[in-house]
Amino acid sequence: MRSARLFIALGAVFTFLFVFAVRNTDSDTFKRFTTTPVEEETTTEEGESYEQDPYVPGMTPELNSKLQKYKRANATFVTLARNEDLEHLLPSIRSIQDRFNSRYHYDWVFLNNKEFSDEFKILTSRLITGEAKYGLINESHWSYPDWIDQKKAAETRKQMKADDIIYGDNEQYRHMCRFESGFFFHHPLMQQYRYYWRVEPETNLYCDINYDVFKFMKDNDKKYGWTISITEFEATIKTLWKTTKDFLSQYPEALHENRLEKFVSFNNLDTYSLCHFWSNFEIADMEFWRGETYSKYFEHLDKAGGFFYERWGDAPVHSIAASLFLDKDDIHYFDDIGYRHPPFYHCPADQSQKGLSCACMPEKTFDWHGSSCLRDYLRAKDIKFDEEYNKKKTT
Repeated sequence: MRSARLFIALGAVFTFLFVFAVRNTDSDTFKRFTTTPVEEETTTEEGESYEQDPYVPGMTPELNSKLQKYKRANATFVTLARNEDLEHLLPSIRSIQDRFNSRYHYDWVFLNNKEFSDEFKILTSRLITGEAKYGLINESHWSYPDWIDQKKAAETRKQMKADDIIYGDNEQYRHMCRFESGFFFHHPLMQQYRYYWRVEPETNLYCDINYDVFKFMKDNDKKYGWTISITEFEATIKTLWKTTKDFLSQYPEALHENRLEKFVSFNNLDTYSLCHFWSNFEIADMEFWRGETYSKYFEHLDKAGGFFYERWGDAPVHSIAASLFLDKDDIHYFDDIGYRHPPFYHCPADQSQKGLSCACMPEKTFDWHGSSCLRDYLRAKDIKFDEEYNKKKTT
């Protein structure tokens, strides 16, 4: 009797272990086959073959033969960072990988005005499923141009520090803004790509992104994408708008007839609204920055010296250019991407209705904050909205 009971008990244990092992194996197999995008070949009514978005929930092993066929867009992530940013950058990379890039495996370009350390390269490359590339910035793109009076620039920094203006006395910050405004897209490592997604340290994604945002930009002919908009500190850009109007007087043809003018000016370009897209998150087509119109615009701004004599940021520069030189339909608001850059974040409303999986609280979104420019953007795009209704949707 004891032998029989022992036999039954051992049988139950082995059965449990077998089931447990099978379940774990199946789970691992499922995970393995859902981390890589798959290409779906579909036929249009005209009989043409085209690619469909590869995200397939519950991808099965039968689709494994197609895993390597997915054709990514010509795109990369890009991060301007210092070696000392590593601690705050690693969680940002992990967030991008977990929420998006573990399925699409896009490359990642890191740029620095100094050589990256081996530790930086090893720890960042371990997280990235695409190819990680590390580049040194040309000294001429991170130094004073010949026409800048460095004594005058130093006096500006001193006065801005006294006025308690954020980054007011930061010399390197000014070089960074100039580089991001006019040079990053010309770096040799960026030359092979058309689209980029800018990522900075201490940023975080809150929602799974189950479609290829780069392919979305390409397929819908979008030139600039954003998720948070905000007003600029006027004291940092006192002459930026005047300098822009001087440029427009020389090149009136630069203005697009269907531009997003009301986002940056409420009075027929007389004054600047101070609204801009927060460029710490931007997904854009570098052909726009590399084009003749923007190149002339940046050269005009650079010669004026405002990056050093004031503290012009790349965000208002990019935003003004996109709003005035592009068709407003070329600009896209990534409302479905939950994103945080301290101290603000965007959290999508109606998450269940949109099929989103997010780890953020919609009622705390920056969208309807007094300093947010979302209302101005929606009006400029001629999108009707009920502010009170939208506020309720976030609760």
